[in-house]
Amino acid sequence: MSERNQGSELDLGWINSACVNLNAVKRHAAELQSHRTVKKEWQAAWLLRAVTCIDLTTLSGDDTPSNVARLCAKAAQPLSPDLLTALGVEQPITTGAVCVYPARVADAVEALARLKAGHIPVASVATGFPSGQYPLSTRVQEIRYAVNAGATEIDVVVDRSLVLNQRWAKLYQELQQMKEACGPNAYMKTILAVGECGSLCNVYKASLVAMMAGSDFIKTSTGKEAVNAILIVGIVMCRAIRDFHERVGYKVGLKPAGGIRTSKDAIAWLILIKEELGTEWFDTHLFRIGASGLLTDIERQLYHYVTGRYAAASEFSMA
Repeated sequence: MSERNQGSELDLGWINSACVNLNAVKRHAAELQSHRTVKKEWQAAWLLRAVTCIDLTTLSGDDTPSNVARLCAKAAQPLSPDLLTALGVEQPITTGAVCVYPARVADAVEALARLKAGHIPVASVATGFPSGQYPLSTRVQEIRYAVNAGATEIDVVVDRSLVLNQRWAKLYQELQQMKEACGPNAYMKTILAVGECGSLCNVYKASLVAMMAGSDFIKTSTGKEAVNAILIVGIVMCRAIRDFHERVGYKVGLKPAGGIRTSKDAIAWLILIKEELGTEWFDTHLFRIGASGLLTDIERQLYHYVTGRYAAASEFSMA
């Protein structure tokens, strides 16, 4: 595992001089989508990799301890033992994490402990999710609450008004305080809410600011915006990650979230990561997918690979 991002000083010269060629990004996205998709055993291998990168998520107003426990059980055993055996997988696999609201963190920690799966990270959204439109003091306190409850990953959300008004120094200072509140043991994933950033140039600049402030991951979306995880945004964020790594030396992870529902979607993001950042980023410390329904589709595709027929979604436990 590479050294965690320690951040850097705010470089306004770099940020203010940055620009994005929209037409070039669109062309590159079209090229990626036109690639011949992986098939058969290669597809199965990529889908197994995708499973290990999923942050299995429930962020509903009616979340309860019981449905969080159900989510944790699926995270601990995302694929049936029979299916894994048929695929020739000898070791059990788990999802990358479970992701819940702060009030449900303790429920997730307890459920995973009962399942003897305490090694699975518990991620919590925080900082006034999904809008970020709350006083900084309460947003920071929310992080501390989640960490004290047992969260080892915190998905913070930026105040988009700071991005839209290009108040980069203020955004940097807020994210630094959030990083401090995470403490030394909790990873910080910074949600840019790209559909509300105004432009791809702002997405690139906000990505840089988030990484300079010490974010371990940058994340596309809350899943609540009109525009969520789309490849043109992923390209821009990957370029920012690559530029930051080349210039500062730290590797920062990427987490697309929102609208990733099918195996085809997951493979498209894995191809993007491979081409833009390299296979070193095929690691749960550097790549995650935020999703709730994706796992069921992956399970159906793997079932088809093994048996030659598609099972009904209702046959799987998360359906």
